Amino acid sequence: MRELLERFRVQQSGATAIEYALMAALISIVLVAALGPLSVALTDAFQAVANAFPQTPAP
Repeated sequence: MRELLERFRVQQSGATAIEYALMAALISIVLVAALGPLSVALTDAFQAVANAFPQTPAP
């Protein structure tokens, strides 16, 4: 039993998986936070382009 606990204590693969999961979670949070203002900016840019074209009345 002592050998099993010692082997569990020195094993690093679980810690590595947790570190990768934390990095992925932080990257996701940053992307979600950045996409809000970016979508507003893109909407404004496309609206400006649409407004630059002359409006023709519908037939």
